[in-house]
Amino acid sequence: MANVDMLWSGWGDPERAERLPDSVTGLLRELLGVHTEQLAQPVKLAEIEPPPARPVPGALEEVVGAEHVRADAETRIRHTRGKSTPDLLRIRAGDAGGAPDAVVLPGSHDEVAAVLARCAEHRVAVVPFGGGTSVVGGLAPEAGGFAAVVALDLRRLDRLVGLDSVSRTATLQPGLRAPHAERLLNEQGYTLGHFPQSFEWASIGGFAAARSSGQASAGYGRFDEMVTGLTLATPSGTLETGRAPKSAAGPDLRQLVLGSEGAFGVITDVTVRIRPLPETRVYEGWLFPSFSEGVTAVRALAQDGPLPTVLRLSDETETMIGLARPDELGEGNAAGGCLAVCGYEGTAAEVPGRREKARAVLTSLGGVYQGEEPGESWARGRFSAPYLRDALLDVGVLAETLETAGFWSNLPRLYDAVRLTLSRELPSSVVMCHVSHVYAAGASLYFTVVTAQGERPLERWRDAKAAVSDAIIEAGGTISHHHGVGVDHRDWYAREAGPLGVAALRAVKDRLDPEGIMNPGVLIPAE
Repeated sequence: MANVDMLWSGWGDPERAERLPDSVTGLLRELLGVHTEQLAQPVKLAEIEPPPARPVPGALEEVVGAEHVRADAETRIRHTRGKSTPDLLRIRAGDAGGAPDAVVLPGSHDEVAAVLARCAEHRVAVVPFGGGTSVVGGLAPEAGGFAAVVALDLRRLDRLVGLDSVSRTATLQPGLRAPHAERLLNEQGYTLGHFPQSFEWASIGGFAAARSSGQASAGYGRFDEMVTGLTLATPSGTLETGRAPKSAAGPDLRQLVLGSEGAFGVITDVTVRIRPLPETRVYEGWLFPSFSEGVTAVRALAQDGPLPTVLRLSDETETMIGLARPDELGEGNAAGGCLAVCGYEGTAAEVPGRREKARAVLTSLGGVYQGEEPGESWARGRFSAPYLRDALLDVGVLAETLETAGFWSNLPRLYDAVRLTLSRELPSSVVMCHVSHVYAAGASLYFTVVTAQGERPLERWRDAKAAVSDAIIEAGGTISHHHGVGVDHRDWYAREAGPLGVAALRAVKDRLDPEGIMNPGVLIPAE
């Protein structure tokens, strides 16, 4: 799978496309007023015509070889935008506007650096492309003032460069897809422990560039917490960071690169902390009477322990519909309550004790043990939700997600603000939520909304997303916990960072990327 392309018009492997159960389709008709007989079929790939390709510098072929500069229609289409619902609605309708003029595939750090230098010289915009999984416009630059746009596909940079078993670190190239990276580490007895929903298709470089957070972050940490060093190729030269795991030698430049989304340069290697492969993995379910009581329980574990490796809590609506167990959609808990999933990974000697102590806490706070089946069901379907999103599109449903994070004391306000805004902006919709990542001071909230596509679905979602982004900022949340900023969140990120913060980032970009060719319009607002 390492170098296989995703489905051009949807998520993942075409052979794994989901079909919704009849019970779910019937429920959608009843709740949302969906009428499948009115749907237009998606266009075929061969019918899409991207805009005429503008010429790119011939010097790029000299750098990477002619076979690694591609401008055929299919390659350009496959590198157009990302995998948000609006992205998919556009491409399924045959809209390939914004397709790169060429796709360049470098094979080394030196080739990346040389490509950036040539593109800066000729005013060609560059979009770093890893797994192509962005859902916030991270692959949709605003490049109107440039001579051309190239997608810099990093798939050839796909090696495990080195593994230090004494320090327990590994150096990985950015084009490694996560499953391939995990296999390489597993062969030597280690795991990265990073399993976001995009795991099967996302890349190591993308994890770093977007400041990713995996589903097992309670136990293994966020990706940015795993990074001990990295190398960044920029149009102005190379930035290398990480000569020690921690340092007091000034601000940590790693943190400047992590989350920079290709706006400063291209990450060409990442050194990460690794862990021994767990001897034991077990997942279980707990039911709480209400979301607020469930939040109190997961907060207790997050603050006072013992902390599971995986800790998630679905609200009443998500539990009822069954999205907490994606491989059993439509078979949720109709009796009410909120499902929590706890997962424990580690040594055979350590896991049982931690699990028993956590059980005592959860029971004391109103949790009812549901056995291992709900947890194992979640684990089986943990990467399937994007396929379900595609299946919903096929039957006329607009399904999209958004996420935020806040302090525990402010979480109820944030939860209510997002739910009420989505319900107001998208009448006759279903809004679901779960706590997806926990910390001592707070947690993230991950929302899913489903509504009939109806007429003008792109405009309706654009207006709703703007309103809910306003609500998040006004309610004291962050505009993104792990999806990133891209173009979609950029203006709200500017409000969160403040004018001086944006000016500081712009100064960094001006120094590293003086011609402004790196992912223009992404992350940093124009002056």
